[in-house]
Amino acid sequence: DVYFVWFEHVFIVRIFLIFATPHVNYRSRTSILCYNHIMSKRYIEVGAICHVYNRGVEKRSVFSHGKDYLRFIHGLFEFNDETPTCNTLYYLEQTKNIEVGLRYSGVDSRIPLVEILAFVLMPNHFHLMLRQIREGGVTEFMRKVGTGYTNYFNKKYDRVGPLFQGKYKSVTLVSESHFINLPYYIHSNPLDLLLAQRKGGASPKERLELLASYKWSSFSDYIGNQNFPSVTQRDFLLDLFGGERRHKKDFQEWLTARE
Repeated sequence: DVYFVWFEHVFIVRIFLIFATPHVNYRSRTSILCYNHIMSKRYIEVGAICHVYNRGVEKRSVFSHGKDYLRFIHGLFEFNDETPTCNTLYYLEQTKNIEVGLRYSGVDSRIPLVEILAFVLMPNHFHLMLRQIREGGVTEFMRKVGTGYTNYFNKKYDRVGPLFQGKYKSVTLVSESHFINLPYYIHSNPLDLLLAQRKGGASPKERLELLASYKWSSFSDYIGNQNFPSVTQRDFLLDLFGGERRHKKDFQEWLTARE
């Protein structure tokens, strides 16, 4: 099979955006990216984008308190580094309101393993959209995130053993449809939970507001409301979606189409 390396993917996307349309119509576009090559499930190419997810063992809750969510999100930032990570739990516990992008370990320079394009944390599972930028980056990043959070959780709640259902699951994106829709899927994940808490229906606009109010997600940062802006690298997707205002409008239309 013939395939393009990542910079050629980006080039194709950007040329299309410049000469064809200022934003992506995710319902009508059918062939921008050339993702038709086959990848081994065990090997992720540098530049590839993948959907990474996992849930608690026996579907148990893995986030029981706001500090648990903060600890995991802080780990997304702190462990995205080739260099060893200092113990930052002390700083997290001492700070009531943090923006997790701050480098509490005191190290200014970083060598990221991946680009975190989007994330959401739910009570018993998580979803990440990652782009690998170093050989073995996704594997190393997820090893550090998973081990670090499990150690924290087991110590805090006086438990032993695995917290998640085995190794994380990873799906490399091989179609444009998957690539375009994955951020919508990730960021809409809390909707059922939020609607259940609301105990009633909601218009697409109200659903959008509910999702924007959900703290444990990168969605707010994509529509111009800073939440955890230092955790994600958003320029690529925002260029693709036509900016924050356009993406907010398109997301509401996406919710409307799924009523």
